[in-house]
Amino acid sequence: MREEENKRTSPKSKVKNFFKKRWAFPAVYIASAAIILTGVLWYQNSANETDKFKYDASNPSTQLDDEPAVPVTNDVENFAWPVNDPDNVITQKGFYDNSQSKEEQVNSLVFYDNVYQPNTGVDLKMEDNSEFEVLASLSGTVTKVSEDSVLGNTIEIEHADGIKTFYQSVKDIQVKEGDEVKKGQSLATSGQSLYNKDGGIHVHFEIRKADVAVNPIDYFNKSLASLEKADTSEASQATEENEVTEENATEEDAISEDATQDESKKEVSDESKDSTNTDASDESTDSSSDDAADESTSADPNA
Repeated sequence: MREEENKRTSPKSKVKNFFKKRWAFPAVYIASAAIILTGVLWYQNSANETDKFKYDASNPSTQLDDEPAVPVTNDVENFAWPVNDPDNVITQKGFYDNSQSKEEQVNSLVFYDNVYQPNTGVDLKMEDNSEFEVLASLSGTVTKVSEDSVLGNTIEIEHADGIKTFYQSVKDIQVKEGDEVKKGQSLATSGQSLYNKDGGIHVHFEIRKADVAVNPIDYFNKSLASLEKADTSEASQATEENEVTEENATEEDAISEDATQDESKKEVSDESKDSTNTDASDESTDSSSDDAADESTSADPNA
């Protein structure tokens, strides 16, 4: 039994035998160094990847880069009516479009300063001509707030590069230039303007892309992206044609006024001539009568 126990080798004796070998310690050192070197390299690579994104471990809120975040909410927002309840307002004047019928085009003209001009937006009002709250149709930045006695004050809001909305004929303005506004935010109260007296208390609302007016009715409940993709070249050409037509109409009106004035002057001149001739005829008649009386007196021996 003792001999069999002696033959059995304990684990400790195996370890001792292993380290008694010449190559044991160098092998252990080399393996340990390899493990440590691998860990160091892995740590350095991890640090480099973190630095690439400028991440500050002490500040978890640090952004990955210094570039400002670009808002994307505007692209998915839809244009809304600039009023609380669209069902309670009426369109006093619509957008002038060359594709409309003659009757619709006539109803979309604004008469101001003795000239008919195409309406470049929609004029909204209450049926009872009461005041109402004017709201932002889309989120954006207020780029202009101006007082205008003709248009009735104006608010301009930019939503994307070249796309803006305009709110005219308003009062009690609640925003200023540089303000960031949200869709549905109150901007002002409806008012009146000299430009469209017939509109009464109303708001004139416009949507423009690259300074070309588009029909707001076509974009209500549609996203900003739909307008960005839209081709407004035809609308731009139509606007230029309308401007030329207005200029021609103005020239024709001026020529017509000059002709009327000339005719009036001619009539006055003719009347003056007639009056002069009549006076001369009367004088001649009177003179002839006097001469005849004198002759009659001279011929009468009893005179």
